Amino acid sequence: MVTVILLILSVISGVFLGKHFGKKEKLAKNLLILSAGFLITICLNEVFPQVYTAEPGSSLGIFVLIGVLLQMVLEALTKGFEHGHFHHHSDHNILPLALMVGLFIHAFIEGIPLANEEHQLSPYLWGIVFHNLPISFILGAFLFNRKDESKRTPSYPSLLIVALFALASPMGMLLGNYFNPDLQPYFLAIVGGIFLHISSVIIFESNKSHNIDWVKIGLVILGVSLALIMHLFHDHSHLEHHH
Repeated sequence: MVTVILLILSVISGVFLGKHFGKKEKLAKNLLILSAGFLITICLNEVFPQVYTAEPGSSLGIFVLIGVLLQMVLEALTKGFEHGHFHHHSDHNILPLALMVGLFIHAFIEGIPLANEEHQLSPYLWGIVFHNLPISFILGAFLFNRKDESKRTPSYPSLLIVALFALASPMGMLLGNYFNPDLQPYFLAIVGGIFLHISSVIIFESNKSHNIDWVKIGLVILGVSLALIMHLFHDHSHLEHHH
């Protein structure tokens, strides 16, 4: 239950911030970079070790590649929304339906491995929460700061989109309960590929002038540090639990 509440809150709070601060594009970019540093660390420190210790020497790497390719396909629908490319969406060249389908599938798949996580507040869960915040921020900015914002009350379609995105990961988690737990490494491998692709694109996307972006480097280091602290804290509490 705590997991579901955290997942929903991460989306609602992100959308709320996007609605009120959505015009600050730099803030959205910085949140994304911070979350990318966090996400790639969770991916390399938590997800991949779980995947490769489950079945050493197996072909699980193929499922990581499937995750990378799947994310590339989803980005054809979302047009890079997850990377902060929301300027592509401001002129409505993209159907909100295509964007929503892409985001929903992405969040739904991420939720499936949560069904078999040993600990409620696992680093993997925090990876999704930190990842949801900036995407929801951009979603809130996109839905509630458009040219038709003269309407004081948010439209029902916008609220429906937020509700669907907020419930996508919990629904994936619910479905995950019906899968054989032995399939957990395969789902984790796919999500690992998704995480790896998104975080690496955000981190390695060069600026126009190709200068060293110290702010970006600092934000990545901060994201990495937060994930490492969480990793150490989780390991410590895990050891105490076993004693």
